[in-house]
Amino acid sequence: MNIPDPGPRRTGRLMWFAAWLSLLVVLVLGFDQWLEHQYNPNRQLAAVNTEGPAEVVLQRNRAGHYVAPGLINGQPVQFLVDTGATRISVPEDLAQRLGLKPGFATRVTTANGIATVYDTRLHEVRLGSILLRNVPGNINPGMPGDMVLLGMSFIKDLELVQRGDTLTLRLH
Repeated sequence: MNIPDPGPRRTGRLMWFAAWLSLLVVLVLGFDQWLEHQYNPNRQLAAVNTEGPAEVVLQRNRAGHYVAPGLINGQPVQFLVDTGATRISVPEDLAQRLGLKPGFATRVTTANGIATVYDTRLHEVRLGSILLRNVPGNINPGMPGDMVLLGMSFIKDLELVQRGDTLTLRLH
């Protein structure tokens, strides 16, 4: 059985289509990386000072916030530095995945009004080279998403220096 040759013209069109499709995929992936960097310029967070006091330098994101990866009890999370939060605040769904145990209910005032949260204890909290143990936290059932508010129960033990778009956190 003879299969007719599609001809060089059709083959050429298929090659152009494949090239344009490949270019589109590369552009979409590149744009996605660019957007992620705009949202979290600290996603490759590394310890700045491994000798002497632990220190982390964060870059402010496009929205003016300091967002960075970290660990709670050895499990990866995304932190949003929030000096207005009394404690570390963990969304309830994330708290369940992390295996956090809810304690006593407490009423707190948040940016969204009065909320009921549950006390919890975080065995380890790590941000870059800064590691604190036995940190008080809250489990917040009304908090959407997976972003953890890194509040004063962690920050109170640190020296903070903000210059321009950079925030340096240093353990005393």
